[in-house]
Amino acid sequence: MPSMDPISRNLMLDSLREYAKRRIPFDLIRELDAKNEFPTDILKEMYDRDTLGVHLLMIPEEYGGVSGGTFDIYRVCELLARIDLGIATGVFATFLGTDPLNQGGTEEQKEKWLRRIASENLLVAYGATEPDAGSDLVNLRTRAEHVVKNGKIAGYRITGNKQWISNGGVADVHTILAMAPGGPSWFIVEKTMEGFSANKHEDKHGIRLSNTAGLSLDNVFVPAENLIGMEEGKGLLQAQAVFGYTRVMVAAFGLGAGAEAVEHAIRYSQQRIQGGGPLSEKQGYTHKLIVPNYVRLEGARAYIEYTALRLDSGEHGLQTEGAIAKYGASEWGNKAADDAIQALGGYGYTKDFPVEKIKRDIKITCIYEGTSEVLEMTIYRGRWQEHLKSRGRYYLDMADKLDQLHAEEPKVGAHASALGLRALAAVLEECRVHKLTRHQHVTFKLGKLICAAETAAIFSTAAAAQKYSETIRFDREGWQAMARVFAREAALNTAMEGLALVLGAIDSDGGLADAVNIEAIQTEQKGMIADMDLVAVKLKQTFKAK
Repeated sequence: MPSMDPISRNLMLDSLREYAKRRIPFDLIRELDAKNEFPTDILKEMYDRDTLGVHLLMIPEEYGGVSGGTFDIYRVCELLARIDLGIATGVFATFLGTDPLNQGGTEEQKEKWLRRIASENLLVAYGATEPDAGSDLVNLRTRAEHVVKNGKIAGYRITGNKQWISNGGVADVHTILAMAPGGPSWFIVEKTMEGFSANKHEDKHGIRLSNTAGLSLDNVFVPAENLIGMEEGKGLLQAQAVFGYTRVMVAAFGLGAGAEAVEHAIRYSQQRIQGGGPLSEKQGYTHKLIVPNYVRLEGARAYIEYTALRLDSGEHGLQTEGAIAKYGASEWGNKAADDAIQALGGYGYTKDFPVEKIKRDIKITCIYEGTSEVLEMTIYRGRWQEHLKSRGRYYLDMADKLDQLHAEEPKVGAHASALGLRALAAVLEECRVHKLTRHQHVTFKLGKLICAAETAAIFSTAAAAQKYSETIRFDREGWQAMARVFAREAALNTAMEGLALVLGAIDSDGGLADAVNIEAIQTEQKGMIADMDLVAVKLKQTFKAK
């Protein structure tokens, strides 16, 4: 997928920041949140080419868009999440809704529909999820039956229900997944079609500035040319083809909202005086509520960018990588927002301060576009196959490369990351030998451990680069300290939790305690507090109280 040049990308980001400052102040966001109101006028303005044209990112240039790449989209999604995650979800729904067309549409369909979406600023929705099947796309109940005229298929009659559809009640165009006689297929359905209706706007816990509604399709006639790709049975392949980068988008939401919450806490800590000094100078505050959360989010950023750049280089799929990016960023972002409320104390629990709303909003990132539990299973399955195919060498080979990196760059946590990967390889092998993956609890936990250990490896590698990404706001000393903190924590958790997981399923560890090398991992913890002290200073310098 082509990418924008950095100058154009940063101009778009600057325009979005300026627009949000002028048009979407926090008082308005809080008012709309209380009303559970979708700001249609704001979304339409954001889509207008003369204002922002944000929806054009997902539309190829030849159809009137700007051909944004995954990295560009991640940057915009992160910023949108910092502004408001509900509004971000409305934009994301249009991104997602155009995916079936981008992936499987014919040239004629793309020319007609993508150009219309670009020029008419249409809101789009992605209609896959169903009330009973949830995100299990295999068990579709929505049906598309042939309408035959003069011996040819003239169209389809679609009947069924969709649930939890972002933009469902406001979209002009919906891409609907239904079971056709030839298999699961995507159809373009306009809101004006007879028999199509949206249900009530859901009264949600968070992202209340987004519209979420069920859809009812009662014998809706769709002309044959609205079958995306003009071939039945391609729907699941078209959906699965984009999981890698759509999950990167939601990962960016978790990253952006989580970081915004922590940065509020960092600035607050410099103004709040307790026990004779500001909270920003107290380890009990910074090392519990601030530093670990920001470090994890920077690890998530490194993995998001690693996946985005691979996708932009032309690699396809990357479902496991997309799952790791989304799982880590959403879980760590959710924890960061929760701790930000704690960091502000009573103020954090009130609606006068943004962290209360961010915490309500960010929880959805652990649910939509694949729940955390679905992603744990996805991560486990993907890497379990790699472990088996490589005869246990997959993570050992990665660890060998990190040891080489440590010899060249000893300050990026590469040695701790290598120890964590070797511990992970030992845990996976023990699970194989004793057939422990028959326990669903084991597979879920392995997904969690894999996410952290792999993110540590990518973070260490990124921290060793000669030139850092444009997104890094810290100097080399600070970012490398963050990489070391992340790597140590990931290695220790992998060894301890992995060992506990195996012991919970069998009578003996079979020598696993030695294999995970806990002693070496514990030794690697030396210097942890000094690094956390350094990170706390860097955060204070970067996010000064306003």
